[in-house]
Amino acid sequence: MAEERIRAVFAEAGAEGLLHAVPIGVGRADPTGVARADPGVPGSAVLAEPRVCEVAVGADEPVVLASVFKVLLVLEFARQVAAGQLDPRERVRVTATDRLGGWGTAGCADDVELSLRDLAFFAMSVSDNSAADLLLDRVGLDTVRLLAKELGLDRTRVVGGPRDVLESMLAEVGARDESEFAVRYPALPEDRKRRMAVLDPLRTNSGTPRETTELLRLIWRDEAGPPEVCAQVRDLMSRQLFRHRLVSGFPGGTVIAAKTGTLPGLHTEAGVVRYPDGGCYAVSVFARTRELAATGPEVDAAIGAAARIAVDFLRSAGL
Repeated sequence: MAEERIRAVFAEAGAEGLLHAVPIGVGRADPTGVARADPGVPGSAVLAEPRVCEVAVGADEPVVLASVFKVLLVLEFARQVAAGQLDPRERVRVTATDRLGGWGTAGCADDVELSLRDLAFFAMSVSDNSAADLLLDRVGLDTVRLLAKELGLDRTRVVGGPRDVLESMLAEVGARDESEFAVRYPALPEDRKRRMAVLDPLRTNSGTPRETTELLRLIWRDEAGPPEVCAQVRDLMSRQLFRHRLVSGFPGGTVIAAKTGTLPGLHTEAGVVRYPDGGCYAVSVFARTRELAATGPEVDAAIGAAARIAVDFLRSAGL
């Protein structure tokens, strides 16, 4: 079975992996495994016999979203722009106090100024934490939470932005800044590392693999907002620069739009894979390494391999 092969791939990479994969465009996903008709999709029909329409490995287990939460954030931003609540050209200055370290504006040496829509671009393309944090300040944390509820993502939990995650990590190890964290963190006992709030789905931004693919399905089917909103999110996801996880598992000719997420010991990615024949599949993969200090290239490759197994299974079933 595909599920057993997926578990074996992660075990060989020294990790545990959770995954959900589902085709897009057959009608709303049905957890019973029956592809049902969608009145809004011409030509869709109820199948004569039940047929597996998903691959699920721990798909309903709670998982830490890490930067995958930025998909929901940028979706809410695009919805507010479409509603006339925000001007995407509004200028924002990123100063030293805003810089959280990492890619994009988060790692700049000097102050920079850019538009709200460019904040969204950097948040998605290079997972810029400062850009995401400033965008969240402008959009509003409560509205992102309300969006999750509106979309039926009842187990998706948003407690804060990248700054909240970073401050939580620093506080738990008693570090004043990132450089001190880099010194203190490796010396911590393994069990203390694993008890950190940012690695606990009950205390940080979290969801499930199934709800993550459902969010992607809604976006790809223009059901998460007006069509122009969903198209904007799809475009931004297609601009992600990181190609070492999902993309690594698929052949040339496939087009993948996705968002990664990374924390100590956690490697995640959620995205949509489109084949030249039009086949389109939402996949979310959440992997946890056995050793938190592991760099994880094998785990990253396992994410791509596991996603490929899942999608190949769905395609072999004619989905």
